[in-house]
Amino acid sequence: MTSAPTTIPPETAAGRPRGGVRVRRPGRGPRPGRARRIALPYLLLLPALLLELLIHLVPMVMGVLMSFRKLTQFFIRDWSRAPWTGFDNYDLAVDINRPVGRALLDSFVTTCLFTFLSVALCWLLGTAAAVFTQHSFRGRGFLRALFFVPYALPAYAAVITWAFMFQRDNGLVNHVIHDQLGLGGAEHTFWLIGDNSFWAMLTVSVWRSWPFAFLIVTAALQNIPKDLYEAAALDGAGVWQQIRRITLPSLGAVNQVLVLVLFLWTFNDFNTPFLLFGRSAPAAADLVSIHIYQASFVTWNFGAGSAMSVLLLLFLLLVTAGYLLLTGRSRKDADAL
Repeated sequence: MTSAPTTIPPETAAGRPRGGVRVRRPGRGPRPGRARRIALPYLLLLPALLLELLIHLVPMVMGVLMSFRKLTQFFIRDWSRAPWTGFDNYDLAVDINRPVGRALLDSFVTTCLFTFLSVALCWLLGTAAAVFTQHSFRGRGFLRALFFVPYALPAYAAVITWAFMFQRDNGLVNHVIHDQLGLGGAEHTFWLIGDNSFWAMLTVSVWRSWPFAFLIVTAALQNIPKDLYEAAALDGAGVWQQIRRITLPSLGAVNQVLVLVLFLWTFNDFNTPFLLFGRSAPAAADLVSIHIYQASFVTWNFGAGSAMSVLLLLFLLLVTAGYLLLTGRSRKDADAL
């Protein structure tokens, strides 16, 4: 018994839908509309990418080129005419037996101490405030909004306000400490000169940066299941044990990124010392950023200032790479356990 020959509908043979399924001809490429949809996101990102390269990459390359030249005030009009010095600017910056290298080393040590204290205090205050406001209570929304005020204020307005508060004769800080509380004697303290300038700068830096840590840790705490705390409470764990055994381990990955971001922000901080002390910061508050500014725009040695900037960039790259390598390895070891 022979069956009737099967005929293929013409719409199927033409590659049109059959039963709701599109049949693609062999060797047929993607349609032009699909290619446009794939390329559209990259075309939209292209202007932003070009602007980023123009704003960041071009000045960076020019700075590297300037670091190999003896660029002083005599060659400002046409810096390409400045004599080529090779690595002389780098030798001048790292030679601690000469005044320039010794001053840069002292500034580097001050910056490391300042960064360590600022990052530690910001993380501690931010984490404590986030844990304190983790559970709902009356007035929590207002308290959280109050905590965000230093972070929401413009940097210039905030630091200039602190500069007025640290004034010796008319500042609010001395008025409260000496006049209201009677601490430190009747003689007002100089906060913006001498050794006290370091602590004044640290206070402003922590006040401006700790709300960022509070924001990040608060967001991370929302991802910790409440069942863990309830189970720990049923097992008799107190508040401090819950923080030690549940909260801090759960914040490990977030804290790694948070500490790195705070480190980079603080180590490169220029606004705080510049607005507090002006163009010439005291020796106790001579951060690397303001030191490079002084070397470039005060002493007019742009070649040496560019070399210092390149050295700072290399240092931050090495620290960031080493930090990511160590934290990534520790995270793998923790996952393996």
